[in-house]
Amino acid sequence: MNVRRRCAVALAATAVLGAAAAPAVAADPSPSPSSPALPSGLYGTTDPTYDGVWRQSLALLAQTTADVRPADKAVDWLTGQQCADGAFAPYRADPAAKCDAETPVDTNSTAAAVQALAAVGGQQKTVKDAVAWLKSVQNEDGGWGYTPGGASDANSTSVVIGALTAVTTHLSKVVNGGKAPYDALLSFALPCGDADGDGDGGGAFAFQPDDKGKLTANADATAAGVLGALGKGLAPEAGKAATPTCADGSGTAGPERAAANGAAWLADAVAKDGHLTSALAGAEDQPDYGNTADAVVALAAQGGAERAAKPLAWLEENAGDWASRSGPAAYAQLIFAAHATGTDPRDFGGTDLVAALNATGPEPDATAEQDSGSKDSDSEGTDSEGADSEDSGFGTWWYVGVCLVFGIGIGFLVSGRNRKRQP
Repeated sequence: MNVRRRCAVALAATAVLGAAAAPAVAADPSPSPSSPALPSGLYGTTDPTYDGVWRQSLALLAQTTADVRPADKAVDWLTGQQCADGAFAPYRADPAAKCDAETPVDTNSTAAAVQALAAVGGQQKTVKDAVAWLKSVQNEDGGWGYTPGGASDANSTSVVIGALTAVTTHLSKVVNGGKAPYDALLSFALPCGDADGDGDGGGAFAFQPDDKGKLTANADATAAGVLGALGKGLAPEAGKAATPTCADGSGTAGPERAAANGAAWLADAVAKDGHLTSALAGAEDQPDYGNTADAVVALAAQGGAERAAKPLAWLEENAGDWASRSGPAAYAQLIFAAHATGTDPRDFGGTDLVAALNATGPEPDATAEQDSGSKDSDSEGTDSEGADSEDSGFGTWWYVGVCLVFGIGIGFLVSGRNRKRQP
């Protein structure tokens, strides 16, 4: 997602392939022996430089999805990362220091924080300011890049759409240069058929066009694009049962058609082995756990839980070790996959994902059963136009081509995610 850009992050990402869809940033980079003690409210024990806000946001959103009320200190840590202008950077070691032009704010971090805090409730001003900042950095094509002013990409645009719909912003009214978010998102959708010359790109989404304007199918961007086209965030519920098929005209037939086309491509991609495969230059191909989890969420959101049955079963059997190595964002991705398919996250292939996630940070305040009705469900319910709140979500997402992306202004880990900024 232009959600994946930061060379250092990319390097970290390659170490833990498929790690939780961090915004074009990789998931949980390795800790540095000389790094200072981490904040007590932060989830995860690895260096948060490139993914602190991202993994915290996913952790809080996953907890609320599983009817767990996050610890106040965890929520306070996240809100404390916000800059005065509403943006978020991947991580600010000294939240008391004023953000300036050098603060690396990004759209992915900001959009993820909006989704998490809207779900937690009680953070109206923080959410409102973040949404206002996201609108202020919209590109003239209607989309968003990882960094403000960076070229739009499918992942970043999708995660921002998830943030906007979390507060019921009317996407048709979020316009720049006469273009709305779906105008940009659909420009990354490949038509059905052998559109990119390799026989398998029809219906997929590209991350961005290359320097010659060519679109190439990308699994991470496709999972993100399906959710964005559906107007969903990182943690959607299952959609109506449907068999995804690809029909020509994905770029002009509207977001629902583009979502169905993308889901059809994902279904084909996981049909043989039950998982997506990572293909990094110079490295042997291997299962991509993070993108497979994102694919499960996208397939279920577009065509119902049954469409994601095979990759879900593969994750239940194989993803436990990956999540334990990768940290809170990975556990969150699996919880989103369970939620989207109606699977019990407390018994996911024999693993209690909720307990495992909770153990990576401050102990939650309560579960829904212990504290029913305490959540301020309508606290984020009004956007700048006065709309009522709905649900949030978006599935994780983005690319390890971070170095590449950063060079051209992109974001979101091999699953893509952009982050915020502000003074």
